[in-house]
Amino acid sequence: MHLDLVAVLVLGVLAGTLGGVIGFGSSIMLMPPLVILFGPREAVPIMAVAALLANASRVFIWWRQVDWRAVAAYSAAGVPAAALGASTLLSFPQRWIEVVMGVFFLAVIPARRWLARHDLRINLWQLALAGAVVGYITGIVVSTGPINAPFFLAFGLVKGAYIGTEALGSLAVYVSKALVFRSFGALPWDIISRGLVIGSSLMAGSFVAKRLVLGLGAEQFRMLIEGLLLMSGLTMLGAAVFAH
Repeated sequence: MHLDLVAVLVLGVLAGTLGGVIGFGSSIMLMPPLVILFGPREAVPIMAVAALLANASRVFIWWRQVDWRAVAAYSAAGVPAAALGASTLLSFPQRWIEVVMGVFFLAVIPARRWLARHDLRINLWQLALAGAVVGYITGIVVSTGPINAPFFLAFGLVKGAYIGTEALGSLAVYVSKALVFRSFGALPWDIISRGLVIGSSLMAGSFVAKRLVLGLGAEQFRMLIEGLLLMSGLTMLGAAVFAH
């Protein structure tokens, strides 16, 4: 196995552990090395397949605490929106995919701060509206976990209920996205196999995470996520500027 892929798999276990503890972060950590290794047009569908396994493992772990009303509301709008976003992605030039992903990761930092400052509380129809917006963006930029999180938290979900419910809603969105990729020929079997291999490392991390106790304070948690977003955003923009 290529050493670069081995490194990605090791990072996948770490990313899966992080995602299993806080509910997101796996794609943020993995996308830059995947883009460098495979290019953005292949990295996006590979990560979409891997994310299916990662979210499925979180759903399995927290199945009993899933809020089905929240999943239904979010998915009803998020699934078709993700399909539309994935179709948009396939028409983008490769460099612009990198630019969009980089700008998105950087933009999430102030967006998360604004949402946290205003201490939002939302109901089912507002969660569905969030699903439509976030679903479309997910179709283009791979992962919206950091901006997804405030909406599920604002609905009143915490700990296992939050992780399991957000994972199942995201799973539905990723299935929609993967089907679009497959229908347009952007998900051949070699891409699927790479996604399954990388996804298995994320699953392993998810199960490791169940045994961990999150010892980070609120400020440390925020700095960790924003550090990941900053690093990933700058990496994507650097690839767009220097790799073409």
